[in-house]
Amino acid sequence: SAAVLFASAAVPASTAEASSPPPTQGPSVHQWALRAGQVPAFFDRLLRSQLALDGIPGAVVALVQGDETLYLGGVGKADLTSGEPVSAQETLFRTGSVSKLVTWTAVMQLVERGLLDLHADVNRYLDAFQIPATYPKPVTLAHLLTHTAGFEDRGFGFYARSEADLVPLRAFLAARMPARIFPPGEVSGYSNYGAALAGYLVERVSGLSFEDYVEARVLAPLGMSSSSFRQPLPPALAARLATGYRSSLKPGAFEWDLAVPAGALSSTAADMARFMIAHLNGGRLGTTRILRAETVEAMQRRRFINHPAVSGLTYGFQELHIAGQRVLAQPGDMLHFTAGLF
Repeated sequence: SAAVLFASAAVPASTAEASSPPPTQGPSVHQWALRAGQVPAFFDRLLRSQLALDGIPGAVVALVQGDETLYLGGVGKADLTSGEPVSAQETLFRTGSVSKLVTWTAVMQLVERGLLDLHADVNRYLDAFQIPATYPKPVTLAHLLTHTAGFEDRGFGFYARSEADLVPLRAFLAARMPARIFPPGEVSGYSNYGAALAGYLVERVSGLSFEDYVEARVLAPLGMSSSSFRQPLPPALAARLATGYRSSLKPGAFEWDLAVPAGALSSTAADMARFMIAHLNGGRLGTTRILRAETVEAMQRRRFINHPAVSGLTYGFQELHIAGQRVLAQPGDMLHFTAGLF
């Protein structure tokens, strides 16, 4: 498969909570640091060795810190037949579930405006279908953000065979609703359906399609002109999309994602660097603000944990602890691409 890695260097120290200690068991991890001048050579060696080891045609990395992009690079081929090299500035990759972070950003914008309530029954916002009252406690937007709505997980029915088989988001959600198998707020169970449902709430309260809203309120303000949830991609972007490959290095067809807000974003490493900088800087990129600082802080605070010995979930991010560092992350995978934002 083709690979894309979006990585940030640090999360502001203010977001680390005293109540969220890293695991203490296991061997100590050697602490190391790279000087700025060593970063390009480090990633060049790392990427080339990993691509060769795993048989990956091409990959990109964006590394940001504060309001700076420290490294932006790509290795390998965007297409093996043409020999087109990967460009961190120009080559689009499918980002899979990294898309969810853009969706959660849109959701929190509407929470700021008072159009969505994190703790209200989501049925308040729905029209053509309703979430059944399987349990006394209703599903809320906060449950969707933390993957604690209690939906069963499904690995099928989320992709269309062709463009002709795509259906509106509302129709997909109504037809593919999973069972409610846990009371809300009690168990974390990753849910693509839940993220897609949150994206539909964006449509319902904004009066715009999900794609139109995200372009107008998230992507365009951040200057992410090489990013889109649209399927098919606009022709100018489609021409720059990397070819995804199967493990046999046979090209894979474009993947038509029915759960658009949960996984349909195509983007470049350069664009995702801008998105990461905004989240590292309290919702601001340069003079542009997409979220209030207090909203970003609320998104980065731990909201749910399955057990005190493991990492938890925030409003949108998965929490990891690596070498004593609290990391907010979102991995993303499709059939022919893999991505991660850390």
